[in-house]
Amino acid sequence: MTACVIEGGSAGAAATAEPEAEPEAESGTESGTEPDPKESGAESGPEEYGAEPRPEGSGDPGKPAGADAPGLPGSTADEGGPKASSAAGGPAAPADAGPLPGGFTLTSDGAYAARLTAAPGPPGERAWYPERWTLDGPEPYAVPLPLGQPEEPDAQVAPLADGRVLIRRQVADRQMFSLLYPTGPGTGELLLGAVECGEMTLLPPSPDGRCVYALSAGEHHSSLWLVAGGAFGPEEVARIPGRCSGGAWLDRAGRMLALDRRAPGGGPVKAVAVDLGRGAEVTPLLQIAPGSDDRLLLADADSGLLLIRSDAPGHDRLGWGVLGSCLPVRFPECLRLADVAVTPFAVQPGQMLMPESCAVALRIDGAAGSWVGVWRPADRRLHQFAAPLGWVPGAGYWSRDGVLRLPYTNGATSCGVALLDAPQDVEPSSVTGRPSDAEGGTQPSAAVSAPAVCKPVPLGQAPLHRAARSD
Repeated sequence: MTACVIEGGSAGAAATAEPEAEPEAESGTESGTEPDPKESGAESGPEEYGAEPRPEGSGDPGKPAGADAPGLPGSTADEGGPKASSAAGGPAAPADAGPLPGGFTLTSDGAYAARLTAAPGPPGERAWYPERWTLDGPEPYAVPLPLGQPEEPDAQVAPLADGRVLIRRQVADRQMFSLLYPTGPGTGELLLGAVECGEMTLLPPSPDGRCVYALSAGEHHSSLWLVAGGAFGPEEVARIPGRCSGGAWLDRAGRMLALDRRAPGGGPVKAVAVDLGRGAEVTPLLQIAPGSDDRLLLADADSGLLLIRSDAPGHDRLGWGVLGSCLPVRFPECLRLADVAVTPFAVQPGQMLMPESCAVALRIDGAAGSWVGVWRPADRRLHQFAAPLGWVPGAGYWSRDGVLRLPYTNGATSCGVALLDAPQDVEPSSVTGRPSDAEGGTQPSAAVSAPAVCKPVPLGQAPLHRAARSD
């Protein structure tokens, strides 16, 4: 099927064309990148931290080598594996600690992170408190921020660029907001105010590091609140018709926010752009097919790369496009793994106008647990790695030079960061269409075919058809 994009609107329209679903579900090529004559699937020999690749044909096809192993030690790295750095800071996390209730939130530049953690104790009696991680120094360290009484497990925290931590607490039908900061041996608290609302979710911190927004979703409309960084405490900045969820920033200034919205009368979920600089003006962002659910998962402001989940190919698929482009959204076959869920969580910054070169970190969840995938649009291969022991699934950030940093904590290390170099791109062979790296173990998933030409047309006139390909 093929559809194309409308350009315009305050956000600049994203690439909203839905190409053919199989084998890679594409109907065009990105500018400046030659297409592979044949598509490669996920590698058959996934890599792991400091371990040899397992023999071919062993174990589960969707599980990386070493997924049952304890993972990367907290303080050392095996030769040839990624480096790890750690530093003590606060009480060590219990070895049997499960997923954190409030997750692990990073600032956009990766300098600070915040989470809810708990002192060791029986699972039903742990005292939860916020903790701030400092990650931009020579070694990471954590600072506990407890107050006079423990926090509820449903509290949410978000770090700011100045080192303070925003906390959202629910008290009956009110949402309370405060800023926490270390003051010598204790914790200081600055009360920001409250919102009369029964349900509210913090959005990712603004790229400028000074503001945090929260979303309150109802059946008929959703309210967007500025809860930190305003002049007078929490204030409602937008009321958007429909039920909204998600949240991804489209620019470095913290002006363009993407949300996934279901219209008030029901229907599919479509990503929209909210321009906070123009009175929260709402414009369509993704329109792949009339009845498809099109969600934006991640966006990179430097390159314009968008990571999208849509059921336009017939079922939910992970795809990518380029903000403002008329080229189609693509659904790579290598990101379609059996019996696992694949979710992107970080995009390499600094790749100006080169979306195909951005390394993307993906969280892979299966029966064996969670591990890490690394993929580039131009590479068309998914590299899989075992996660470090104690990694909070989905937490991590890239450096501009392609080093993935994975925060973790375990019984041996209370605050650590594992470093993983992004695999190099594999150049395809113009003769066979196979990767020139003979050790990749990948097989082409489609024969060579001439790419279709996609021209921007109004969405109401966008053609929907299935292009024939030879097997």
